[in-house]
Amino acid sequence: MSKNMLENIRAVIFDLDGTLVDSMWMWESIDIEFLTARGLEMPENLKYEIEGISFAQTADYFIKRFNLKDTPQELMKIWNGMAYEKYCKEVPLKPGAKQFLDLLKEKEIRVGIGTSNSYELTRACLKAHDILEDIDYILTSDEVPNGKPAPDIYLMVAEHFNVAPEHCMVFEDIPNGMRAAISAGMKVCGVEDEFSTEQNPLKKELSDYYITSYEEILNGTYEDLT
Repeated sequence: MSKNMLENIRAVIFDLDGTLVDSMWMWESIDIEFLTARGLEMPENLKYEIEGISFAQTADYFIKRFNLKDTPQELMKIWNGMAYEKYCKEVPLKPGAKQFLDLLKEKEIRVGIGTSNSYELTRACLKAHDILEDIDYILTSDEVPNGKPAPDIYLMVAEHFNVAPEHCMVFEDIPNGMRAAISAGMKVCGVEDEFSTEQNPLKKELSDYYITSYEEILNGTYEDLT
């Protein structure tokens, strides 16, 4: 393990989907299933249009974009139900993630989650993978004034830990999340995800470090882009 990445880092904050767990494929599948059931087509660039925004904002977006009669609360309840079983049974942790969490605990580095997902699904996912106890604090975009790429969510996690932004490192898989971390004044480690491989060059531009799996942190083979 190279010490450079975590040098002077007192808190690590993870995004959830596509970063800590391999779940982005699932959300695209849910979007397709949801829209098809209502006789609607999946827009080609939908994933970019909702990238980083909160669960509630996504519901508002769907209502306006597809002229739905549902309330945001009704949509979120439907999506939670569709996703719950998948999170618990089909969504795997990223390789090496559990071992990296163990390392952070060993180094007494605080661990937070800053996600655009719902609180209920986040807890269910972490519990299903037996890592809920490894996370010190969970914050969702629905609990902050502005979703990613605004820095609000990451700044609030740092404030909760009483750790200055320059001593925080954020792990993210999408550019808007990385921009949020940069705006917060934090270090960024980009995480490769199959769902966003076409954005890899941009992700590397926005990252201080880059990994294809957490195993690269454990064996010191991650990319140092500083």
